[in-house]
Amino acid sequence: MLQRAGVSIPPMTVLERLAPGDLAGVMRAFRDGLRAHQERVNRLNVYPVPDGDTGTNMALTLESVVTALDGCDDLGSVCQAISRGSLMGARGNSGVILSQVLRGIADGCKEAVDGAGATEIAAALANASEGAYAAVMRPVEGTILTVVREASEAASKAAAAGGTLLETLEAARVAGEDALNRTPEMLPVLKQAGVVDAGGAGFLLMLDGALHVADGRPMPEAPALDGTDAPDYSGLDAVADQAHGSTPGLADLRYEVMYFLEAPDSTIPAFKDVWAGIGDSIVVVGGDGIWNCHIHTDDIGAAVEAALDAGRPRGIRVTDLMEQVEEERWVRDAAALPPEETVAMPVPTAVVAVATGDGIRRIFRSLGVQQMVAGGQSMNPSTAQILEAVEAAPAREVVVLPNNKNIVPVAEQVGELTDKTVRVVKTHGVAEGFAALLEYDPEASAEENARCMGEAADRVIAGEITHAVRDAESDAGTIHAGDFLGISRDGIVVVAESLNEAGAGLLEKLVTDDHEIITLIEGEGATAANTRHLTEWVREHRPNAGVEVHHGGQPLYPYLLSIE
Repeated sequence: MLQRAGVSIPPMTVLERLAPGDLAGVMRAFRDGLRAHQERVNRLNVYPVPDGDTGTNMALTLESVVTALDGCDDLGSVCQAISRGSLMGARGNSGVILSQVLRGIADGCKEAVDGAGATEIAAALANASEGAYAAVMRPVEGTILTVVREASEAASKAAAAGGTLLETLEAARVAGEDALNRTPEMLPVLKQAGVVDAGGAGFLLMLDGALHVADGRPMPEAPALDGTDAPDYSGLDAVADQAHGSTPGLADLRYEVMYFLEAPDSTIPAFKDVWAGIGDSIVVVGGDGIWNCHIHTDDIGAAVEAALDAGRPRGIRVTDLMEQVEEERWVRDAAALPPEETVAMPVPTAVVAVATGDGIRRIFRSLGVQQMVAGGQSMNPSTAQILEAVEAAPAREVVVLPNNKNIVPVAEQVGELTDKTVRVVKTHGVAEGFAALLEYDPEASAEENARCMGEAADRVIAGEITHAVRDAESDAGTIHAGDFLGISRDGIVVVAESLNEAGAGLLEKLVTDDHEIITLIEGEGATAANTRHLTEWVREHRPNAGVEVHHGGQPLYPYLLSIE
């Protein structure tokens, strides 16, 4: 009997079998472990694009499982909840593969009426491995598939030798970790980045959850992370095609398409054959008439049409992988920037701005911004990151320019977390941020600056030009993936096949004869010829307005417009 502070503590009971409540407890512990380690797993992800979402997708998949477990108290309902919850909640390539692993475990345990012991758990892991390999169109070693398989093989050996539940789980955990550590030797893309497979790392947390339930050992603590923990993505292009069974060149496939397919099971082999000809990273899991389907492809239409031939797709989700690559790259570049060579002098009121693009950062700095936070469209900084910049600002009062409507509510939380006086000017774009800074007075209070800067931002007519990532309908007409879009505060107002057409169309919509200054901020994708076309359009059609051109370097948006 243990003694602690003079009190006898009975030893923790070691389970010999997992009852329904224990199996549900494993899923909850797995979910909690994924949430705690989510960012660590995200940082490991390198394929097919460095979008850093593996941990998030796996955690969201488990959230769906845990939600489905509410009210389940018998083995049948628990296994059904694990199977159904993981299928319906799977997110991304990693989540879909994980759902098949969990479905295999559920199927392997559902007949264990007396609880799942060593033999049943070993069989369930083997079932999970077989199902995962079958779900992936082109299985490749060095991924979560390898980790699950080697863990299941070790569990089978331990159970066959008469091992207990605990010994079987420990054998699986040791073998799984050994396989994970060897994944960089199997996949050059991992070795180049200096990381292990993200999905495999996430899977090991399930075995940790099982050990936690079996004998009460604590879940592993998530490590503290900093910028040095990120993978090295330099040079990955030469080896990325080798990952996950890609055909040479398929690592450049642009779109991730996911949907649920309601179709007879007999139609799925032909459906997979069609998908095999149009993409890669194909995972199709499910059964009994409902399937979760995932593919990377350049042909969104063909990916959806294949489903129509088999049955009925629903919940279609399309992600532009190129956009994710660009966002990740500028975040890495921003993190790699050397410290500012000049030290900002203390002022009564400082400005913190959210921005991306080397040119935009230089312009903001020249207009008086003391602290910058890397962020922008669909890559939003956290409250903690903005708070850190506010605390570092050389003033007791601070004005924050979010420069994106999604970042405004995040920025508005900062004031409650610091002793400094913080005011947020609700700038929805970079153009509004520039206009606001023209009214910035470092000697005035944050309250006064926020009022004047906000009024200046409101006077600006802002516009953006970007490209469409998927087919859609809009008030401006039908949108096809790859079209160029002109966007104002009212939404999409121009749809065009070329950047020049979109730019001229947006200027036509926004600029009147009363306007005096048009500022064009060039981003990635803009060329000197494009800029000359737009300036010539203004000279011909709005001769009273002058044009200023600045290099912003922002990703995804070839031009940002400010009109006054």
